[in-house]
Amino acid sequence: MKKLFFILTLITTFMIQTQAQTTDLQLIEKTINHYFDGMLNHNAESFTKAFHATAIMRWNDDAKYTEVNAIQALSEYVNANDPVKTKTNITAINIVGDAANVQLELEYETFTFVDFMHMMKIEGEWKIVSKTYTTVKKDF
Repeated sequence: MKKLFFILTLITTFMIQTQAQTTDLQLIEKTINHYFDGMLNHNAESFTKAFHATAIMRWNDDAKYTEVNAIQALSEYVNANDPVKTKTNITAINIVGDAANVQLELEYETFTFVDFMHMMKIEGEWKIVSKTYTTVKKDF
């Protein structure tokens, strides 16, 4: 009887954790879709839905490391440029407790941005707290 109780408890715990992961997965995807909306439709307001106010964006440009406020830099970029055809893809999501890492791609005609989004669940809402990206040029 104790063995049966243990197995049922284990199964119930697993099911609850799986359900929580699914909910978190859906919420993370929703946050990433706000980011995609900002980038695809040049909707700067969407960045405030995706990023924490103090989120940092980091990259190397010509071997020079750069670090800026993500919302400010992305908003300036989309406000200064016209939208272009872009394909988006979430390639990986890892969730542990209230922290997550999301790898995604934004594919343009001649290059692809590969983004690594570090996320935290803050007051029940998933927010991007840092973005690190690199650019991969396409070979023709």
